[in-house]
Amino acid sequence: MTGLALSDLRLSHFRSHLRARLELDGRPVAMFGPNGAGKTNVLEAVSLLSPGRGLRRAANEELARRPEALGWKVDAVLHSMNDLHEVSTWAEGGGPRQVRIDGKGAPQLALGRIARILWLVPSMDRLWIEAAEGRRRFLDRMVMSLTPRHAEAVLDYEKAMRERNRLLKDQQRDDAWYGALEAQMAQAGAAIEANRAAALARIAQAQERAETAFPAARLTITGPHRAAASGDAPALAAALARGRQQDLAAGRTLIGPHRADLEAVYTAKGIAARQCSTGEQKALLLSLILANARAIAQDFGAAPILLLDEVAAHLDAARRGALYDEICALGAQAFMTGTGAGLFRALADRAQHFEVTEDDGNSRISPRDPP
Repeated sequence: MTGLALSDLRLSHFRSHLRARLELDGRPVAMFGPNGAGKTNVLEAVSLLSPGRGLRRAANEELARRPEALGWKVDAVLHSMNDLHEVSTWAEGGGPRQVRIDGKGAPQLALGRIARILWLVPSMDRLWIEAAEGRRRFLDRMVMSLTPRHAEAVLDYEKAMRERNRLLKDQQRDDAWYGALEAQMAQAGAAIEANRAAALARIAQAQERAETAFPAARLTITGPHRAAASGDAPALAAALARGRQQDLAAGRTLIGPHRADLEAVYTAKGIAARQCSTGEQKALLLSLILANARAIAQDFGAAPILLLDEVAAHLDAARRGALYDEICALGAQAFMTGTGAGLFRALADRAQHFEVTEDDGNSRISPRDPP
């Protein structure tokens, strides 16, 4: 097995899965079964092999199988280029999530150095018409997939901002305290903005070079104070200092990369994504995921693992076939879910097929022949 892929995935007391094991060979993975059978839970487990809270952003206690609630564990064998890694992540009771790589404890951020995982789930279908927070999260996951150290800059910025917000809420007015925190925010914030700008340039480049059945999207970042986009930390520090009085009145920091928004335009039509039809918005999201995957393949040396939940149900047969062709051309191990085996007929033996069923609250996964 070459590239980036899982060859063994085991779940223990995870959501609806008491115990489950998938033996994989690097091909795309098509999982079908009725709603509620536990298909998305498998994708969520895989998403936890990357930094962060996974595709549902669930708390650790939510992931444990009920009614036992004893904790949960995900084990995997990960092929990453020419290296082989044994990866585990788990939480016991109400404790914190832990990570082990090759038998040694590791921070979550270390997962981003050995793997790249992207996902598209039904809740993201409304990305372009809902609040900016979801778009900002989508943006930063794209950035982290290309620049893993971006996560460290985000954590540093948020830590300093929490301290500054505490001073603001307490109506503290000591310039020295603010100055130190604003310097930290400016340094991390400039890195965040520079990383975001670089990632969007890579996505645009990947879209320009691609032969794809999905429409291209032109992305821009907007929001209060954009001077740090070129890595201008002094400009951001100065802007934070100028805004202290307004921030004191609001009790929080009103400018900076945490207020950024991501805007998309359907390139061929010149229409903002928020004004496109539901089908066009879905196609634009798929286009961005595929462009992101191509950029990762070029930079990392292998296509990322893709998690595409219920993606087939929202595409006609021609678009489904085009999506499968592009995934296979990328060489990506894509985990895809759908309610029926027929949704994956065009994949045939280019994928492994599994049926997911539920019996008395326990999910079961069974390999199946291609439809």
